[in-house]
Amino acid sequence: MTQSLIEINTIIIGAGPAGLAVGACLKKAGIPSILLEQSDKVGSSWRRHYDRLHLHTDKRNSELPFAPFPKEYPRYPSRDQLVAYLESYAKKFGLDVRFKQQVTSAQKENETWIVKTQDVEYRALHLVIASGYAREPIVPAWDGMGTFKGKILHSSEYKNGSQFKNQNVLVVGFGNSGGEIAIDLFEHGARPAIAVRKAVNVIPKELAGIPILSIGIVQNMLPAWMADAMNAPILHAVMGDITKYGLRKLPYGPATQIKNDKRIPLIDVGTIKLIKQGHVRVFQGVERFTQNGIQFTDGKEAQFDAVILATGYRPKVDAFLKETSIYDEEGTPRSTGWLESVSGLFLCGFYVSPTGMLREIAIEARQISTAISSSS
Repeated sequence: MTQSLIEINTIIIGAGPAGLAVGACLKKAGIPSILLEQSDKVGSSWRRHYDRLHLHTDKRNSELPFAPFPKEYPRYPSRDQLVAYLESYAKKFGLDVRFKQQVTSAQKENETWIVKTQDVEYRALHLVIASGYAREPIVPAWDGMGTFKGKILHSSEYKNGSQFKNQNVLVVGFGNSGGEIAIDLFEHGARPAIAVRKAVNVIPKELAGIPILSIGIVQNMLPAWMADAMNAPILHAVMGDITKYGLRKLPYGPATQIKNDKRIPLIDVGTIKLIKQGHVRVFQGVERFTQNGIQFTDGKEAQFDAVILATGYRPKVDAFLKETSIYDEEGTPRSTGWLESVSGLFLCGFYVSPTGMLREIAIEARQISTAISSSS
């Protein structure tokens, strides 16, 4: 079958928050662009998240360029409210989103980017990759998984805890998804536990009524070690000694963790309270599965009816991008924004920011638009 050909100034891969933000900024600048989205709706990854999800960052610091969240939205919008916001955002700016376009390859020939989908070939001067972190679920393999009699599902498949009422359920992973899924399970009458493989940092969603993100923005100009030194006594006073409850504390603080490990600490929305009250049990990392449960790395064993893998995602840009120098062996971009090493190539939404991913996306989108405008 012969592919149709479309030429445009800029191609944007992905119609999530990052792609939409870049598209809006380019629209404001008068630069023609097309967004290629593999699903049939904008914000597809957000639609797949569990029902209970709310933003962990406040709406004032999470809005995309030129469009604040509706005034009636709460300080921390829900998943459904964010999806509605993204839908209205695409309509507000009249963005040209081509749905059901699965990008199979993107490569540069001379000064032109050639992007192919299942049925169209697109050509452009500029390419923006905004496909997001959540392209491929990470599903670890442990010995004995095939013999486990209970249900195993990745957090991407989890909607709510209604089916797990009165069951013992293990959540593997102590990131923000794992922490909130444990709460959701408890609220639906399950008996949740969490497997925590590594030492962690935990920060509150707010301090004295101030969103933790706002504090992070103010402190972002400081060296990470200095911000951590300032915050340590406050965090200890608010969170207490988490090691009393089976958690191991990282030897460095949250700011250093974000900078060096490229990982966001747990932003606590109630998980720690449930752990302290004994409603959520804490175990070490998973060693192997048994027929009826899990053996952990410290030798302990426990029985479970189900296991939910809150083990994250990979961006997997290597699935389509031929510029191998810009990503690691797992397909994760080594940097984000404007890549001087490859002319005409930009990435948006791949920076783990201490001031919030959505806020960083808005900043990057404006910078990318300015760079494209200056070269067009």
